[in-house]
Amino acid sequence: MKRILLALFGILALAFATLMPAFAQSKGTVYYMVPTLLDEFQTGSVSALELFLKQVGYEMKTLNADNKTDAQQSQMNDVIALKPSAIILAAVDFNALKPSIEAARAAGIPVVEFDRQITSTPSDFTSVAGTIEIGYVAADQAEKLLKAKNGSVKGKVLQVLGDPGDPYTLDIQKGFEEKMKAFPDVKIISLPAMQWEASNAGTIVADQMLANPDIDLIFSHAAHLSVAAVASLESAGKKPGDVMLMSSNGAPVGLDLIRKGWLNVEVEQPLYAQAAAVAMFMDKIAKKEEIKPGEYDVLGLKSTVTKETWGPNIKIPGAAITKENVDNPAFWGNQKPPTDTVKSVE
Repeated sequence: MKRILLALFGILALAFATLMPAFAQSKGTVYYMVPTLLDEFQTGSVSALELFLKQVGYEMKTLNADNKTDAQQSQMNDVIALKPSAIILAAVDFNALKPSIEAARAAGIPVVEFDRQITSTPSDFTSVAGTIEIGYVAADQAEKLLKAKNGSVKGKVLQVLGDPGDPYTLDIQKGFEEKMKAFPDVKIISLPAMQWEASNAGTIVADQMLANPDIDLIFSHAAHLSVAAVASLESAGKKPGDVMLMSSNGAPVGLDLIRKGWLNVEVEQPLYAQAAAVAMFMDKIAKKEEIKPGEYDVLGLKSTVTKETWGPNIKIPGAAITKENVDNPAFWGNQKPPTDTVKSVE
């Protein structure tokens, strides 16, 4: 009996010793305030942030605001009272959430801006795609498509924005229109799909195809908006290739539309890298240590940290996805998370 008890004690001791490092590695809880779970980028951001934060020792909890500003403000108040290690905020409205950011930081809680840059007040870290650069890439692709169709860079473009309260879409519009100024024979019609609702984008496309049947190219600022655009084109009797299409976030539905021949280009928003960057710097964010400007490798992408008036800001480049490279597993839309483990920046 004594031997059995000793053996049992040994097994329990080993199990305890095995479990202890897991508890010891937990550095605290980070709350992610996701604006909505309406589209695949947002749902993918939850799983990606959770994956990478776990690799560097943090637990993550997510609160969904369902695209409601007042709900997100209320959630911020609730989370501040819990005193987490940090808050990751993808704001529904970048102006309305400014007081909440300031309240969290006044309470000693670091705030990370994810995907949606807020420049009106300081935060502890910002991880965004190069949104103006996404607009540049989209303009380069539009130039090629219009030239191939019309013999020169001319024609009519319908640009379907997201919600105008979201700087993500405003920056893409800025970059796109800035570069398209070089082509005065291109007319751009820009309309917002309020609250990023796909149904609003579908209505815009249906109405504009009646008012402007000579539209050459539709550029939607998210792939789920292109799904609605395709539905409207189908209802109008159009087939793949009749009207050229582009989107700008690289979601799985966008990649499917490329494979089906509807979509010509997706300009990827580098979701995995944006989330990995937050995890890489989380130790410094939580400890309120300096984040030095410079070049960093984030999942193989050359990314730049700059020191802005609103705090340290990392910008990660996107890329154009076409039928030639659509199956590349590096694109988040193919839903194959990186196998490489991220490490904290020392």
